[in-house]
Amino acid sequence: MLDYTNVITKEKSYSGLQMKEIKPVMKLIIRGKKREFLSAIGKSLNLLLPTEPNTSSRSEKLSALWLSPDEWIIYSNEISNPDTNNYETENLLNKKISNIGLGAVTDVSDQFVLINMKGDKIFDLFETGSPFNFNIFRDKKGAVTQTILARIDVIIHNQNQNEVNLFVRRSFSQHLFSWMNDSASRL
Repeated sequence: MLDYTNVITKEKSYSGLQMKEIKPVMKLIIRGKKREFLSAIGKSLNLLLPTEPNTSSRSEKLSALWLSPDEWIIYSNEISNPDTNNYETENLLNKKISNIGLGAVTDVSDQFVLINMKGDKIFDLFETGSPFNFNIFRDKKGAVTQTILARIDVIIHNQNQNEVNLFVRRSFSQHLFSWMNDSASRL
């Protein structure tokens, strides 16, 4: 695992909103188009990739988010070993997907920060800095969107009512978290 300074050093709580970084968590971007690619993923991970836009699927250990017709992010539902970058899932996918030319597997664990947010004011916060209309999104468990929040690209995964996982690139994470802190204090 790369040695980096955490964006969120402690959990932040406001009235109706809690935010904390979940780390370390394995995050992989996978790309492929062929039917064999989808079958290989399903058989290897015991997880069907979502094929409908802006949806997700989940197994006991992994979650998969649809990003485009041929791209998904797969992330671990559990904390990974902080002393290594070696992930069993990545090794398996490289063997079953990349090495035989069905698709591509890229480890983005250190590129993206995962922020878990809980509370009934999550979408009030998002609406202050995003052009996306969250009215329907907030009620769809498992929904995924890629949008702009405070002029920063983010991926939002609606885990459950009043709980989301937000993915942001590490280089923008401190700025975004500072904005969220400031905006949340005014809700």
